[in-house]
Amino acid sequence: MNARQLEKLGVPRDCAKSAIAAVQALTAERKYSRGEIKKRIGQVVADPKLFVGDRCWNALAQDLLSEAEVVERSELSYRTWGDNIDTGARRQMEDACQVPDAVGAALMPDAHIGYGLPIGGVLAVENAVIPYAVGVDIACRMKLSVLDTPVESLTKNFERYRVALENGTVFGVGARHEKPKHHAVLDQNWSVSRVTRENKDRARKQLGTSGSGNHFVEFGVFTLTEKAPEWELEPGQYVALLSHSGSRGTGASVCSTYSSIASRQLPRKYGHLGRLAWLEMDTTEGRDYWAAMNLMGDYASANHDVIHRTVTSLMGGRVICDVENHHNFAWQERHFGKDTIVHRKGATPAAKGVLGVIPGSMADPAFVVRGKGNAASMNSAAHGAGRVMSRRKAKDTFNLRSTVRNLEARGIRVLSAGADEVPGVYKNIEQVMAEQSDLVEMVARFDPKIVKMCGDGSRAED
Repeated sequence: MNARQLEKLGVPRDCAKSAIAAVQALTAERKYSRGEIKKRIGQVVADPKLFVGDRCWNALAQDLLSEAEVVERSELSYRTWGDNIDTGARRQMEDACQVPDAVGAALMPDAHIGYGLPIGGVLAVENAVIPYAVGVDIACRMKLSVLDTPVESLTKNFERYRVALENGTVFGVGARHEKPKHHAVLDQNWSVSRVTRENKDRARKQLGTSGSGNHFVEFGVFTLTEKAPEWELEPGQYVALLSHSGSRGTGASVCSTYSSIASRQLPRKYGHLGRLAWLEMDTTEGRDYWAAMNLMGDYASANHDVIHRTVTSLMGGRVICDVENHHNFAWQERHFGKDTIVHRKGATPAAKGVLGVIPGSMADPAFVVRGKGNAASMNSAAHGAGRVMSRRKAKDTFNLRSTVRNLEARGIRVLSAGADEVPGVYKNIEQVMAEQSDLVEMVARFDPKIVKMCGDGSRAED
């Protein structure tokens, strides 16, 4: 019998190998007719527990019980915020709920399809970490610095701000500074894993660079309407610097290395989960990935620090307060009465009282938010507006020069960008914020005025 014939008898395709082995063994004994073998297969499928330990049918019984366990785990449900979410993202979230030992899941209002876990997906798992549920760009994050320069200087001294952005960081795949920057993160232990050790020189050269895709550095107007207890800052308008980038090429190498290891170790019965392959936290591979991921978190934070330090120095400003957060990372947290690894892929940490930054687009505001600690979202919120259009379709749909002219008429200067990052490819950030009013409260608003992104429109995952 082949897999297709066995499937007609109720044997799942993932269990075909053990079923075929049993059939071949019985056929070799020449004691049972084809009809008797079919009947016995039906009995094993109907109640596999009765055949555990049987010399012939034990392997099939065990596989069937494991298969039933997968089906049972798929009953984990997830909560969704927002309505404008594509079916691909929902399907990915349903797959994520089948990961063994997953205990909680949520989908944020900016969600869209990604690799493995959707962008905007939150997944809590016991004793396991999923490289692709963290993402390709490990520790992709936001940083906003409020400066001491007057708002009117954005137009009066535009050239000074332009030069600071043009010379203060570098954009593009593989981009690096001609003269490497330094930060204390380079003095940390980069031998926590082979991939970080081998990529340390690459990381040094890319420190203070901004990458591609939706990464940006921009100046804008920061508006604080009420005094916030976190800052010694009076209500009013200020110039601010906002950046979005992550751990660059080294982070991507960490993801590639450990997601490949996880895929090779993925049990056959979970093969359909693909890029949701996990590493157990009590294994060498799991511990090594965790150490590398946390190092990439420190590196991404240092990357933003260097960008802000360099850009503000070039434009002659001083930082008077700042806020920053990861949104592609995994944390050890307690939820639903259990110790879990919470994966936030394109999701902002929003524990009660915690500040974060949620951006819109080059034409739309970003918001500084304060978490409300909603347990149903596992203390999470959206990480941005969220895409509604693929990069390829965006390039076929929008004319960048026309968009730049229209934005300039609105007082927004775009120094460089790709057509795949124009405002029309994103959801309405105001609507996204309204859909998560139970997750965060808005503290302040940032309106972009001078924007710099990668000009080649290179592909990158959020």
